[in-house]
Amino acid sequence: MIFVNLPVTDLARATAFYSALGFTQDARYSDDTGAGMVIEENVMVMLLTREKFAGFVAGEVGDPAQATSVLNAVSATDRAECDDLLARALAAGGKPWLPAQDHGFMYGTSFTDPDGNVWEAAWMDPAALQA
Repeated sequence: MIFVNLPVTDLARATAFYSALGFTQDARYSDDTGAGMVIEENVMVMLLTREKFAGFVAGEVGDPAQATSVLNAVSATDRAECDDLLARALAAGGKPWLPAQDHGFMYGTSFTDPDGNVWEAAWMDPAALQA
């Protein structure tokens, strides 16, 4: 399994945001300090209060609203799914990040969650992958 761990300032707001993206909460990984959100089988986002997150790292917890330290990307089945995820993110309180990237064989959109964590949705033409 892959667990992407993110520090959040408001757990309820973050949980609502990721639910609006279509991720589902897994109660087995959730309590008042964190929420496990399933992206797909074996891939989860762990939304952790900054205090809880601090218990897993050495040093200070960075502020994703101030500096980008990681890009989280999910694969989309087509361009429309990229655009749809971006639209859902913006409607749920996210912010646009970079303009859509269209390279013909590859397309992607990006946004930040309410805490500033960056997400991308990317589609690549399967035929281009085999070339």
